[in-house]
Amino acid sequence: MHLVQILLPAFGNDGEDVLQEAYPRIREELVASFGGLTAFLQSPAEGLWKEGDRHSRDDIVMVEVMVETVERTWWQEYRERLQKFLRQESIVIRAVPMERL
Repeated sequence: MHLVQILLPAFGNDGEDVLQEAYPRIREELVASFGGLTAFLQSPAEGLWKEGDRHSRDDIVMVEVMVETVERTWWQEYRERLQKFLRQESIVIRAVPMERL
């Protein structure tokens, strides 16, 4: 079993709030595809990174789904769709092996 974590930016590259309007659609699609999700929406995390001399920052919320197997092609295509939908250069989706206790 795996825990798939999607790090969603709260704001687009232009500074506009993109997640408030987009989240219901993302939630519906993931629940329909995987039967449920967990979303950490109340306290956005701070994402920081450095590219050359430039520092960037994002407010990020995390959405998680549990899957038996990771369908890499599906997740890569989904990430590309999210990037277009949320007007982002890159969105992180990661899978962590897990054991249900």
